[in-house]
Amino acid sequence: MQNKRGISQAFARPAAELVIRPATVFDVFAMSQVLIASIRDLCQADHGGDAGKIADWTANKSPAQIRNWIDGPGRYWLAERGGGPAAVGGLGPDGTVSLLYVSPDAVGQGSGSGVLSHLETELRRAGHSEGRLNATRTALGFYSSNGWQRIDAAQGGCGTACIPMRKSLL
Repeated sequence: MQNKRGISQAFARPAAELVIRPATVFDVFAMSQVLIASIRDLCQADHGGDAGKIADWTANKSPAQIRNWIDGPGRYWLAERGGGPAAVGGLGPDGTVSLLYVSPDAVGQGSGSGVLSHLETELRRAGHSEGRLNATRTALGFYSSNGWQRIDAAQGGCGTACIPMRKSLL
């Protein structure tokens, strides 16, 4: 058998559909878990495994804080796959992408790309011709591969050094 992986994939169950819906106060625990796990497990390029940096970055990712976000002027979405949380996305009141984090369990399944596409669509619907965000070093390649471009040198403000980016939405 030369192609064992191909055969196993042919008989594997198809991946569950990604469902993206507005986040509610009932989602704050799942959202908090996704945010914290993503930062802790996936953002090594940014925090280098430093427990203090991870604690600082995740300090405002508690369920109580996320409830305040949902009750505030921003808009947030929870992406689910197979009934479990896969990613979290948000837009600030100024039309910027305020956050996009993927659960470590959902990496490589299109959850991040799906949420980013959804956020871009929401920005267009709101009349924005350009999207803006601050990328972490970990996410820089992801955003670049999705058409986002660097606009400035790295700066603080997204839990770690972040890279301002933009994308034309026309």
